[in-house]
Amino acid sequence: MDKTALKRYGRNLFLLLIFGFGIWAERTGFIEEIAEYQEDIVYLAGEHLYLTLVSGGFAILTGIPIGILMSRPWMARKAEVCMQLLNIGGTVPTLALLALAMSFLGIGNNAAIFGLWVATLLPIVRNTFTGLCSVPAHMKEAASGMGMTTKQMLFQVELPNSVYVIMAGVRTALAINIGTAPLAFLIGGTSLGELIFTGIAVDDQAMMLAGAISTALLAVIIDFILGIATMLLVSKGVNPLRQRA
Repeated sequence: MDKTALKRYGRNLFLLLIFGFGIWAERTGFIEEIAEYQEDIVYLAGEHLYLTLVSGGFAILTGIPIGILMSRPWMARKAEVCMQLLNIGGTVPTLALLALAMSFLGIGNNAAIFGLWVATLLPIVRNTFTGLCSVPAHMKEAASGMGMTTKQMLFQVELPNSVYVIMAGVRTALAINIGTAPLAFLIGGTSLGELIFTGIAVDDQAMMLAGAISTALLAVIIDFILGIATMLLVSKGVNPLRQRA
């Protein structure tokens, strides 16, 4: 069975599952129960998105330059040490990270944004570093032979050839960010975690699922938008998705 047939069967199975879930939800009144929290979902989804965009935006603005610096030849001996330091932020449990942020920033969104920034930073730095280091040496030698300066080589050769890997890191980082943002509720931040954790506390399954499903949908929407952006921004020659199309 070829890949096209497998994809077709997989898509049909997915649609069948969605259809079955819709029938079940309609018969059990599940949709009406969740719809009771419509206003809360809209407001908290906006706040959730705010936390993600601010902390994720800071992570992109700081992570990509750090990854570029670490990939430079004069940083070759120090890059591994820097990566290990950044790994500390990735290995500390997210809830502990948020609690540490709360200890010096107080409760609220500021501590949540800082904690989410730290949790999001590592995938962006690692992918930027890896993408730049994986640019074939013969391309750099050719650019050098043409008389390009180091700056020209970075912006005209290295970054265009590594942007697909960098975008993969950004997508991973924002997916982690959206999935982690509900924990911000535990330190006073405003997010969809309010519905999830309150629903658990009062044993209200509809409230809990309203927050959980909304969080999952946000993650899917953001990833879809970034996927489209990747398709448009990365040239066909270095974009595996467009090469297969």
